[in-house]
Amino acid sequence: MSNFQPINPKPFLKSLVNKTIIVRLKWNKMEYKGRLVSIDNYMNLQLDQTYEITKESEDGSDDKKEELIGEIFIRCNNVLFIREVVDGETTTEESSTLKEEEKVTNGSKEVEVEVTEEVKEVEMEEN
Repeated sequence: MSNFQPINPKPFLKSLVNKTIIVRLKWNKMEYKGRLVSIDNYMNLQLDQTYEITKESEDGSDDKKEELIGEIFIRCNNVLFIREVVDGETTTEESSTLKEEEKVTNGSKEVEVEVTEEVKEVEMEEN
């Protein structure tokens, strides 16, 4: 059972203004983490306090390097995805691993919703 709801991108992006976001680019899988300052009608992004996140993989290691680059402008056609940073979260791959672990340990919201629906059904049958 999936609770996926499509979201119009403009209101979603406007809701992220002044929040910390991660933007992954289509090319070279580069990521930028910073505060979204503004967007325009073409969905170009202006970020401040931005870190460039690169994956050091020349020697086979998966080390990630974050370098402060300050204020940047990202053209819309370069963006693969945008998402909000949850408190203390670092990068995309680490967060997706943590989310998978939560699902395995029965910590997902989907399970809570199913349990809640079962409780409502029991309460209705008793009345």
